[in-house]
Amino acid sequence: MEDTTQSHDDATQHDLLAEESQHLEQQFVYATQGQRFLNWLIDNLLLRYGLSYLTGMAIGVLLAFIAPDFLNKIALDQEVGNLSVDFWILLYLVSILNYIVYYTLCEKLFKGHTLGKLITGTRAIRQDGQELTFKDALLRSLSRCVPLEPFSGFATLTWHDSWTDTMVVKSR
Repeated sequence: MEDTTQSHDDATQHDLLAEESQHLEQQFVYATQGQRFLNWLIDNLLLRYGLSYLTGMAIGVLLAFIAPDFLNKIALDQEVGNLSVDFWILLYLVSILNYIVYYTLCEKLFKGHTLGKLITGTRAIRQDGQELTFKDALLRSLSRCVPLEPFSGFATLTWHDSWTDTMVVKSR
């Protein structure tokens, strides 16, 4: 008698889990590859031409105060047309920092949205349907810095989604 009650309870529990899983799948629709590409394009245009300009100006002012010799060296090298390795390293580090700060802060503070996601009507959420935590947003941003990661965009879940148990879904 106990075995049938146990198996009935297991079947009921399994049905409830399957029903909950099906409800979550119906609740969220993955963003299309076209939407994901537009997100990337809009956000990267903003990063390259907006945020990088502002960050570059701020770093220039900061370097003028704390390392004027380094700033003069970079300026002289640029006038001659021979940009130094120091300049390229600084440029690379600033761009990576901008990338991480932009995506982390936007996806956390704006509940999974960036400018690109707002325009395309998508947002990033956790696989369990919850809002991103700061850790989720930071790990997504760090994952984006992996070489060749943008090419994972040809799949439904990109590397930065699958590695961090997140997804980008349609929000409207």
